[in-house]
Amino acid sequence: MSTSQKVVVVTGASQGIGAELVKAFRRRDYRVVATARGIKPSDDPNIVTVAGDIGDPSTAQRVISEAVTRFGRIDTLVNNAGIFVAKPFTSYTAEDYAAVISVNLNGFFHITQLAIAEMVKHSAGHVVSITTSLTDHAIDGVPSVLASLTKGGLNAATKSLAIEYAKRGIRANAVSPGVIKSPMHAPETHEALGALHPVGHMGEMSDIVEAVLFLDSAPFVTGEILHVDGGQSAGH
Repeated sequence: MSTSQKVVVVTGASQGIGAELVKAFRRRDYRVVATARGIKPSDDPNIVTVAGDIGDPSTAQRVISEAVTRFGRIDTLVNNAGIFVAKPFTSYTAEDYAAVISVNLNGFFHITQLAIAEMVKHSAGHVVSITTSLTDHAIDGVPSVLASLTKGGLNAATKSLAIEYAKRGIRANAVSPGVIKSPMHAPETHEALGALHPVGHMGEMSDIVEAVLFLDSAPFVTGEILHVDGGQSAGH
């Protein structure tokens, strides 16, 4: 088994930004371990897929085990999996809360802990998490308390990880998007969602992919929350 090629783990990889990240890293000749609940096997021998609930610790264990067994290393982890439930705060149910916490926080915690444990062995690695610009700039009419509670926690955790592991060769960064054209948003909502951004339009999935690739190739950047949000975080 050759271990010279870099290896990336991508969560939430079955569609949208996650699927685009898989394609982009393959174009850079990375081997990829892709995970999502309903992900299908790949014909590409350099892509391993692992189906499962990212909030379940056993899924994280299978993903990291597959990466190490098949490819011998983990260079980058992209925590892309996430869910967004837009409800007034008092309308959230216990099930809503549990679902968002499971994917957004548990899904980050378990796989990141295991991935970093592998990265430490090689004194090198990079963790990138996809968060949301709503944590910095709440928008009237877009109820987002659970998103801010969870993704805001990831922003803070990113900085903490960056400092804790800086001298051990491991970087941690986040990409903080505005609203992106992806399967999450029906085309008929695009005009209204675009108007939420100072630039007047939604972002493209490629904007987020390029931001992740930049951070992955920027060895002097760690602890950064990179806003890719059409100016949302700057104000209105």
